[in-house]
Amino acid sequence: MSLWHLLLVAVIQGLTEFLPVSSSGHLILLPNLTGLADQGQVIDVAVHVGTLGAVILYFRSDVAEAVGGLPRLFAGRIDTPGARLAFLLGVATVPVILFGLALKLSGLDDSMRSTAVIGWTMLLFGLVLYWTDQRGAQVKRTADWSLRDAVVMGLWQAVALIPGTSRSGITISGARALGYTREDGARIAMLMSIPTIIASGALLGAEVVATADIAAARDGAIAAGFAFVSALIALSLMMRLLKTVSFTPYVIYRVILGVVLLVIAYS
Repeated sequence: MSLWHLLLVAVIQGLTEFLPVSSSGHLILLPNLTGLADQGQVIDVAVHVGTLGAVILYFRSDVAEAVGGLPRLFAGRIDTPGARLAFLLGVATVPVILFGLALKLSGLDDSMRSTAVIGWTMLLFGLVLYWTDQRGAQVKRTADWSLRDAVVMGLWQAVALIPGTSRSGITISGARALGYTREDGARIAMLMSIPTIIASGALLGAEVVATADIAAARDGAIAAGFAFVSALIALSLMMRLLKTVSFTPYVIYRVILGVVLLVIAYS
C-alpha cells in the first residue's frame, strides 16, 4: 500500500473509532466510493491496535484500576472498585462477542457491507442518538454503573456489528437512555471499547499472523502509529466538547451522510 493510502485509512479509523459516526462504516465506504483497494485484514488489525493504545492512554487511571482488580476478580471476589469495574466490563463484552461469532459463522457479516445498509444505519441510529440524548435524564455517574446497566449497554453495543451503526454511538445512546450524563456515558462507552477492540483484534489477528510478511508488518506499524495519534486527538476533543456541547453535531453529520449514501445506493 502507498503511504497516502495507509495515512487515509489510519486517520479515518482513528478519527471515527470513538466519535459516534461509525469507523467501520467509513472504512467500508472508502473502497466502495473511491475505487481504492480494500486495505485488508493486516491493516484492519493494525489500526485497531493504534486506537486501542489511544483509549488506554487517555483513560489510563481507569484502566489501571480495572487491571489492578483482575487478581481479586479471578479469585472470585468483587469487593474493590477495580474488581467491580473489570467484572462489569467483562459482562458488557459478552453480547458483542456472541453476536459477532454468530454473524461470522453465518456469513451475514459480509452481506451487510453495502452502501445501502450503511446509509440506513447511519441515518436511523443517528436519530436514535439524538432522541436518547435529548430525552435521557442526566442523573447517573460512572460510579452508578450496575450489573443490569452493563448487560443493557452490552446488548446495545452488540448492535454496532451492523456496519454504519457506530459502536461508540449506539453505546452512548444506551447510556443516555439509562440516564447517564453525557460525559460519564461516553466514558463508560469508551472503557467498554477496550475489551471489545481486544476481542475483535485477537480474532482478526489469529487469521493474519500466518500470512503477514515483512512489508505487511511495516505497513501495519505505520498505520497503527497514524491511527494512534488521530484517535487520541479525536477522543480528547470529544470528551472536552461534551462539557458544553451535546451530541447534536454528530447527529447532523450522520443524517446528512446517511441521506447522501441512500441517494447513491438507490440511484
